[in-house]
Amino acid sequence: MCISVSLRCLPNNMTPEFMPMKKLFLTVSILIFAVLSAYGQNTASSLFWKSDSLQVGEIVSERADLFDEVGHNGPALENSHMVLRLYYDDSGAVDVYSKSGRGKELERYLWYPDSLQQAEHGAGADAYVVGETLGLGGVALWDGEEVVRLVATKGRTARRGMTKNGSYMEMVAYGVEYMSGLVDISIRIDVTAKDRNAKVTAHELSGKKVQFVTGVNWHEGQHVSFDESHICVWGTHPSDTTVSSFPVGAGMLYSAKSFPVVEKTVDMVRIISKHTDKVSTSIVAASTKEAELNSLRRFEAYLKK
Repeated sequence: MCISVSLRCLPNNMTPEFMPMKKLFLTVSILIFAVLSAYGQNTASSLFWKSDSLQVGEIVSERADLFDEVGHNGPALENSHMVLRLYYDDSGAVDVYSKSGRGKELERYLWYPDSLQQAEHGAGADAYVVGETLGLGGVALWDGEEVVRLVATKGRTARRGMTKNGSYMEMVAYGVEYMSGLVDISIRIDVTAKDRNAKVTAHELSGKKVQFVTGVNWHEGQHVSFDESHICVWGTHPSDTTVSSFPVGAGMLYSAKSFPVVEKTVDMVRIISKHTDKVSTSIVAASTKEAELNSLRRFEAYLKK
């Protein structure tokens, strides 16, 4: 990102030749900070222990499954149209909270708005059902015959924070048993203030070649379409007692060069990578609660363009 500061922003009669250097530096620093803050204002991240609800940048644990002890079951991330969370367990799954507008909801509701906040304040909802799948863009490994979950025999780390353009979250599984050896797998998701898509990057940290598997889950009655570059799933997920169901969209963009295998299973449109140490995809969610991609036609056209 390039930041330029106009001299017109400086106080009257305070051109550089008259302004003391310290004051000039302070003024420019404040302006840069303001620009960076504005850049990230539509993104956010969250990570905390349920026991104290204090936000932290990292959780490191020898226990690989802290699903019930970490707030919203793992690190969470927000952009202008969706909130995503990575489960702090072996699943490698990504779940979706559908927003109704561009305002921040993660910091305000921590994934769980009540019915009053939804009815009177337009809060979104967790209407996406992951089940036993990888959800939207979650990651596991492929051994040539079946999916290998990220069972972390040497512990798991979750991180979250800001970047110069937005926010990120990351989960690292250490000591995953794979093809008669151990691998360390990172799943990182980045969002920016200017793009409603999220970038998912999976990485074997030591550089070993593995096969990654990812994709988008689907349920009976939903519209499903895919080709060598995108996946589109639209429709209502099975009803949950905590939320009124409404149609949601889940999409993925990817490179056929990186993922030569795409197939529809009983609950996923999954893609399998070539042997590599790093891959990335782009994921996006939408719903009828928002004003832009609020129909199958609009959502599918967005993914195909």
